Amino acid sequence: MKKNILFLCTGNSCRSQMAEGWMRQLHGEEYNVYSAGIETHGLNPVAVQVMAESGIDISHQKSVLASDYKDIDFDVVITVCGHADENCPVYLGKTNKIHHGFDDPPRLAREIEGEEEKKELFRRVRDEIRDYLKDFSL
Repeated sequence: MKKNILFLCTGNSCRSQMAEGWMRQLHGEEYNVYSAGIETHGLNPVAVQVMAESGIDISHQKSVLASDYKDIDFDVVITVCGHADENCPVYLGKTNKIHHGFDDPPRLAREIEGEEEKKELFRRVRDEIRDYLKDFSL
């Protein structure tokens, strides 16, 4: 039986979306994979682009609130940013909460002028998420 896993961040626009895409690609046969946010900021188009560069299409994913999944019993919730970790909704029962923070590419990109340099930030975080998840198991 597949385990339910949720990736949680502030706006469910970038890091949690990339984590959902990688987890489906790497371990989709083992987990039902979801992502959500404390808020919803919409799917980040640069995150979609850099994931597509790795052969993963996340363009069909939606930015949703954690409360949208209130009826799902999660085996694990992984917070991918400090704000989500500090404000994570309470999950009762057998839910295991793990925090593994990643830099926020959209926030860091605000200080960079060149588009290619901005994409490099997204690629770095994309690859860090992949490396974290490639050997993941519960």
